Amino acid sequence: MAKIQTLSTDEVKHVAKLANLSFDSEDLQKYLPQLSAILDFVGKLQEIDTKNIPATSQVTGLENIFREDEVDATRMLSQEDALSNAKETHNGFFKVPAIFE
Repeated sequence: MAKIQTLSTDEVKHVAKLANLSFDSEDLQKYLPQLSAILDFVGKLQEIDTKNIPATSQVTGLENIFREDEVDATRMLSQEDALSNAKETHNGFFKVPAIFE
Protein backbone atom coordinates (compact mmCIF):
# COMPACT_ATOMS: atom_id res chain seq x y z
CA MET A 1 0.00 0.00 0.00
CA ALA A 2 1.35 3.40 -0.95
CA LYS A 3 2.10 5.89 1.74
CA ILE A 4 -0.30 8.84 1.67
CA GLN A 5 1.48 11.76 0.06
CA THR A 6 0.98 14.99 1.97
CA LEU A 7 1.91 18.22 0.26
CA SER A 8 3.13 21.31 2.01
CA THR A 9 1.60 24.70 1.35
CA ASP A 10 4.86 25.73 -0.33
CA GLU A 11 4.58 22.80 -2.76
CA VAL A 12 0.99 23.73 -3.64
CA LYS A 13 2.07 27.35 -4.16
CA HIS A 14 4.89 26.12 -6.42
CA VAL A 15 2.50 24.00 -8.52
CA ALA A 16 0.12 26.96 -8.77
CA LYS A 17 2.96 29.20 -9.92
CA LEU A 18 3.97 26.65 -12.58
CA ALA A 19 0.36 26.63 -13.81
CA ASN A 20 0.24 30.45 -13.69
CA LEU A 21 -2.55 30.34 -11.09
CA SER A 22 -3.05 32.51 -8.07
CA PHE A 23 -5.40 32.03 -5.15
CA ASP A 24 -5.85 33.22 -1.60
CA SER A 25 -5.03 31.29 1.58
CA GLU A 26 -8.60 29.98 1.84
CA ASP A 27 -8.31 28.40 -1.61
CA LEU A 28 -4.86 27.10 -0.69
CA GLN A 29 -6.33 25.20 2.26
CA LYS A 30 -9.07 23.87 -0.04
CA TYR A 31 -6.66 22.59 -2.72
CA LEU A 32 -4.01 21.17 -0.39
CA PRO A 33 -5.95 18.00 0.55
CA GLN A 34 -7.31 17.64 -3.00
CA LEU A 35 -3.85 17.62 -4.56
CA SER A 36 -2.59 15.27 -1.86
CA ALA A 37 -5.46 12.87 -2.64
CA ILE A 38 -4.61 13.00 -6.35
CA LEU A 39 -0.99 12.12 -5.63
CA ASP A 40 -2.12 9.28 -3.38
CA PHE A 41 -4.30 7.92 -6.19
CA VAL A 42 -1.43 8.11 -8.68
CA GLY A 43 0.72 6.21 -6.18
CA LYS A 44 -1.91 3.46 -6.03
CA LEU A 45 -1.98 3.26 -9.82
CA GLN A 46 1.79 2.83 -9.85
CA GLU A 47 1.45 -0.26 -7.63
CA ILE A 48 -0.67 -2.17 -10.16
CA ASP A 49 1.16 -5.11 -11.72
CA THR A 50 0.84 -4.71 -15.48
CA LYS A 51 3.62 -7.10 -16.54
CA ASN A 52 1.19 -9.60 -18.09
CA ILE A 53 -1.03 -7.02 -19.76
CA PRO A 54 -0.14 -6.29 -23.39
CA ALA A 55 0.46 -2.69 -24.35
CA THR A 56 -2.49 -1.13 -26.12
CA SER A 57 -2.04 1.80 -28.43
CA GLN A 58 -5.03 1.33 -30.74
CA VAL A 59 -8.29 -0.36 -29.79
CA THR A 60 -10.77 0.51 -32.55
CA GLY A 61 -9.13 -1.26 -35.48
CA LEU A 62 -9.64 1.83 -37.62
CA GLU A 63 -6.74 3.16 -39.67
CA ASN A 64 -6.06 6.50 -41.34
CA ILE A 65 -9.44 8.10 -40.76
CA PHE A 66 -9.22 11.57 -42.28
CA ARG A 67 -11.55 14.45 -42.85
CA GLU A 68 -11.29 17.45 -45.07
CA ASP A 69 -9.30 20.25 -43.49
CA GLU A 70 -11.82 23.07 -43.71
CA VAL A 71 -11.85 26.41 -41.94
CA ASP A 72 -15.02 27.01 -39.94
CA ALA A 73 -15.23 30.79 -39.66
CA THR A 74 -17.90 30.50 -36.95
CA ARG A 75 -15.38 28.82 -34.62
CA MET A 76 -12.40 31.11 -35.25
CA LEU A 77 -11.02 33.66 -32.84
CA SER A 78 -9.64 36.90 -34.12
CA GLN A 79 -6.00 37.50 -33.32
CA GLU A 80 -7.08 40.17 -30.85
CA ASP A 81 -9.44 37.76 -29.07
CA ALA A 82 -6.85 34.98 -29.03
CA LEU A 83 -4.29 37.26 -27.40
CA SER A 84 -6.72 39.07 -25.09
CA ASN A 85 -5.88 36.99 -21.99
CA ALA A 86 -2.19 36.54 -22.72
CA LYS A 87 0.12 37.57 -19.93
CA GLU A 88 2.47 39.16 -22.46
CA THR A 89 2.48 39.68 -26.25
CA HIS A 90 4.94 41.03 -28.82
CA ASN A 91 4.14 42.02 -32.42
CA GLY A 92 0.88 40.08 -32.40
CA PHE A 93 2.30 36.86 -30.91
CA PHE A 94 2.27 35.23 -27.48
CA LYS A 95 5.46 36.08 -25.62
CA VAL A 96 6.71 33.38 -23.28
CA PRO A 97 9.89 32.98 -21.23
CA ALA A 98 12.83 31.47 -23.08
CA ILE A 99 13.44 27.83 -22.26
CA PHE A 100 16.90 27.59 -23.82
CA GLU A 101 19.98 29.37 -22.59
